[in-house]
Amino acid sequence: MTPEKDDTFAAMFEQQGTPARKRRGIRVGDRLDAVVIQVGRDAVFVELDGKQQAFFEAAELRDDDGTISLKVGDKVTANVVEVNDEQGVVRLGRSLGKPGSIAALEQAKLSGMGVEGKVTGMNKGGLEVELAGTRAFCPMSQVDARRIEEEDAKAFIGQTMRFLVTDVREGGKNVVLSRRGLLAREASESMMRAMSDIVPGAVLRGTVTGLREFGAFVDLGGIEGLIPRSEVSHDRSASMSDSLKAGDTVEVSVLEVKDVESARTGAPTKKITLSLKALAADPWTELDIVEGRVFNGTIVRITEFGRFIRLAPAIEGLLHISELGKNGKGAEGEEILVVVKKVDRAAKKVSLLLAPDGAEAGSTIATGATVSIKVNSVVTGVVERIETYGIFVQIDGAKGRAGRGLVPQAELGVPRGTDLRKAFPEGTKVTAKVLETGEGRLRLSLKGAKDAEERADFEAARSKAQAPRSLGTFADLLKGRKL
Repeated sequence: MTPEKDDTFAAMFEQQGTPARKRRGIRVGDRLDAVVIQVGRDAVFVELDGKQQAFFEAAELRDDDGTISLKVGDKVTANVVEVNDEQGVVRLGRSLGKPGSIAALEQAKLSGMGVEGKVTGMNKGGLEVELAGTRAFCPMSQVDARRIEEEDAKAFIGQTMRFLVTDVREGGKNVVLSRRGLLAREASESMMRAMSDIVPGAVLRGTVTGLREFGAFVDLGGIEGLIPRSEVSHDRSASMSDSLKAGDTVEVSVLEVKDVESARTGAPTKKITLSLKALAADPWTELDIVEGRVFNGTIVRITEFGRFIRLAPAIEGLLHISELGKNGKGAEGEEILVVVKKVDRAAKKVSLLLAPDGAEAGSTIATGATVSIKVNSVVTGVVERIETYGIFVQIDGAKGRAGRGLVPQAELGVPRGTDLRKAFPEGTKVTAKVLETGEGRLRLSLKGAKDAEERADFEAARSKAQAPRSLGTFADLLKGRKL
């Protein structure tokens, strides 16, 4: 160390207090877990077990841009590279550095400690590496975590990298290295550190690594989680590509961490479910929506059971197929005037009706039928659907299910066996008597309407026949009476 570095290190060491005695059993080459307690310019101090302190030389931990990304409280795994018995000081390192002897290489092999080497060239089988004067070899299959071609491996020539020593033979004349093994171990350790923070309810930052129809994958620091499509946005109709793209940095909430078996390898792994939606403002909290409110909505999805209508950003309601009628079409993107029939805020569901003619967006009207439908009243309507048991009629002026009634076959007033499709083709205008009211229970009768009409004609004729032609004079009334 330079004098300046000694002074700086000494000052930091003084701040940490008198060093504890060396923990019994710590040896060079041991691989230990530690927690960062102070980050300085020349050294980073850590605690090994809450009592024993150790340090890294800062140069060991600097990134390519010269900064140290570790901060107080971070966990790190490293090797013991020096033990000073007199001072009770333990120095840690990510690797052994450049080993200067065969004994150091043997120690690195036994302990699993990484070593630094400079790639000097390549041959058909892999990379040639120089370890402080000792020549070593890294097979092509061990150069990287993924399969790499010889042409791509040329880019490593001239670089100083870290390796594991996997074999030392012939007195050091044959030293075999593996960079892949070191990368795999570091990735595993990084994943374990990340998993300590990945618990349900935690809010984490990550990077979007890929998009699928079912959701987005997010890297949380060596381990991936999935944001299901339903958890991307409160707006169900928003597409994945509108909300996210690969490379985006996102803040997510952890919904679930579950142990599962990998479908690819069969090995145990973690299934992490994330949510963007959980951290976004809920549009329902500020939505002014009540039953009877008229909205000018937009059809966003069409299903076999109805149309989903966007009423406001991220708020949709269902216009059920039963409310559309026979000719109720509507394409995606088409605007439509609807009335809120029912609101379930707990389930975040809205049921809709077609708005009556003349209704205006923003107004509030009574839901249900838009004309007075009373038992025994006579109404007109249009045949909308034909079944073997009768016909369905949409009453004039009443849109949707509330104004749609069934005329049972017995109330049609036609002989048994009549072909109803020929007798009452769709679109036929009919007059019917109301037998029963209530949404979904409206029953009508064509025969009853005809009977009512005939009775009305009969009563009118009888009243006309019984009425005297003239009352005459007062004298005519007294004629024939005895006084």
